[in-house]
Amino acid sequence: MLNFAANLSWLYTELPFLDRFEAAARDGFTGVECLFPHEHPTAEIQARLQGLGLQLVLFNAAPGDWAAGERGLASLEGRDAEFQRSIDAALALATALNCPRVHVMAGLLPLGNTGDTADANQHQAARSRFEQRLAWAATQAQAAGLTLLIEPINTRDMPGYLLSDQASAHGLVERIGSPHLKVQMDLYHCQIMEGDITTRLRRWLPAGQVGHLQIAAVPDRGEPNQGELNYPHLFSELQALGWQDWIGCEYKPRQAGAGGTSAGLGWLRAQR
Repeated sequence: MLNFAANLSWLYTELPFLDRFEAAARDGFTGVECLFPHEHPTAEIQARLQGLGLQLVLFNAAPGDWAAGERGLASLEGRDAEFQRSIDAALALATALNCPRVHVMAGLLPLGNTGDTADANQHQAARSRFEQRLAWAATQAQAAGLTLLIEPINTRDMPGYLLSDQASAHGLVERIGSPHLKVQMDLYHCQIMEGDITTRLRRWLPAGQVGHLQIAAVPDRGEPNQGELNYPHLFSELQALGWQDWIGCEYKPRQAGAGGTSAGLGWLRAQR
């Protein structure tokens, strides 16, 4: 049986954040994930998780100034100290919330699309910083007994994002060589950038470097029951591959307003 976690930053958005835990539990979810729990009182989140019997399975480390457009600190020049503080804080929060995984966002590449040598050098420097900082962060995660994740994100939704393909992510994880650093494989992003999802699952899952999966329809990022991805086939494939970890539901419900998320869970009831 596959285990699905409701992403509370994307689902049940008709409700205040702290009320979404109860809504997810009512719909039968036993796992939840979110982007930035540090924006809410830790004690309040703890109370909801414990009271409802929910497991928080994933959240993001602080990504810098999100409102100003930053999408991660790990590759940004001159942000070493801030990055380290974000990792320390995320690991402490994950420990408090009994959350085993933290997603570390890579950041955006420096501006410039001329393709000249200066751009290439800047981009290579950003990739080098990313790898060096992740190696340090993986050591901290090992000490905490937790796992950090990196996620390839499609450059249509997030132009300029440093990490956008599976091979680069898996190569980086392999070079660092820590069991406390893995890949967060979002099938929505992967389909947009690369396609051939079945083959990629068969390649990457047995390697043991995937620490989390996420799903959404392509191209509209709605419920996984329409569009170009055949999720019933992919769910069968995941079962055949022996996937036992969580699958995050990071999608935008097509039906807006009260009850929109719950009304769109027919796909989940059919899968169960």
